[in-house]
Amino acid sequence: MGGVMLTTLQVGIQRAFALTDEQVMEQLRGVPVFMLTDQRGAPLEARAEGQDQSVTGVFISQQDAANFLTSLRQNNPQLGQSVQVSPVSLAEVYQLARRSEDSDLRFQFVPMQPQVQTAVTLLQQSGQNVQEFNSVPLFMARLSNEGDRYLSIQQGEQAAVLLFFKREDLQATIDRLQQEQPDVASQMTIQVTSLEGIIEQLRESEDAAASQILLVPPRESIDYIRQLQPQQGQPQPQPQQ
Repeated sequence: MGGVMLTTLQVGIQRAFALTDEQVMEQLRGVPVFMLTDQRGAPLEARAEGQDQSVTGVFISQQDAANFLTSLRQNNPQLGQSVQVSPVSLAEVYQLARRSEDSDLRFQFVPMQPQVQTAVTLLQQSGQNVQEFNSVPLFMARLSNEGDRYLSIQQGEQAAVLLFFKREDLQATIDRLQQEQPDVASQMTIQVTSLEGIIEQLRESEDAAASQILLVPPRESIDYIRQLQPQQGQPQPQPQQ
């Protein structure tokens, strides 16, 4: 967020503008996620006994994906040695999922469990009686005394509400804002929504305001992708063995 002005934006975050698939993909393109794939790049599929659908995991955290691969190689060495962790954009996952809607393949997000626990705690602190959160949490900062006004980023004439995959990254942004606009930062409260809900609202609802969002990936995901890029003229994420 460095070098970009932070402001607040009046927007009804619980409503969204029904975008085309290409427009939805544009909103998701900057978010790296991680999948287990074979040498051809095809996602690893699993089918539980008695289930009609195959499932492929989409990890928000590269480390979670790497840990899963390590476990797979220990429990099923033959299969484990034939797959790798591959970074892909969330837009690609969305496109694959849309193409697979009529098939028996389902894409399942694997959230970061510490962020899930943080989401549950925040919801409980807000008075909600929840014990679990079965989605990928996103965190946003709201001006507590000004209705639907949220922390956003100003880019030219456009402003976009910031939705963070990690509560800590949002808090770091609020801390920086504290140096510039302490009166605003002191009024911020952190709220929780879900990635699945945001995507669904982008597809289905009818409020133009929701194209004004910016998904902020985990800092470590951004750093990981940058580490893959220096030796490439046109950088493309490469699989991790």
